[in-house]
Order: sequence, then structure tokens, then C-alpha cells
Amino acid sequence: MSIQTSIEEKLSRAFRPERLSVINESHLHAGHHHVESGHHAKFDGEGETHFRVRLVSPLFAGMSRIERHRAVNAALADELAGGVHALAIEPAAPGEKTRW
Repeated sequence: MSIQTSIEEKLSRAFRPERLSVINESHLHAGHHHVESGHHAKFDGEGETHFRVRLVSPLFAGMSRIERHRAVNAALADELAGGVHALAIEPAAPGEKTRW
């Protein structure tokens, strides 16, 4: 199973979203430097390492932005401990204005 599919399935189960979009943005980070196994390396932009999550869920109602981010990070703890280097989170409750 791909990392993107795993993220989509975990977020769907955890938050029962009205809207969910998981976007692989790894290609946008080609050429950026990162540390891997203690060594600096130039990222080639391949694979599944950088994602943007756009999520509208009724479970976010009454939660602060920080609480929402923590909840998403907790749901994706395995992916963040593994190969995911960056996760941009855009959470919203139903009826809240989004930029997307």
C-alpha cells in the first residue's frame, strides 16, 4: 500500500471527513537538502515524503487549530516516524471558510 493511500484511509477512519484531499507534494521539494542517517543529502523529489492534507471534519468543531494539528499528527504517527518528512495540514470544521 502506498503512503498516500495509508494516509487517506487513516484520516477517513479517524475523522469521518466531509471533504478530504491528500496531495503528494514531494516533487515540489526536489533539490532541497535534508538529513538522512546523519548525512546531508539533496532530495531528488521522488517518492512519497511530502504531503498536504486538506480535511473538513465535524470532529474539528470546537477544537483550536493546534488541537486539530495534534489530532492529525497523532493519527499519522507511523507515517511521520517513517518516510514522511513534511506534512502540511489544512483542517476545518464544516461551515468554516477554507482557501481551497
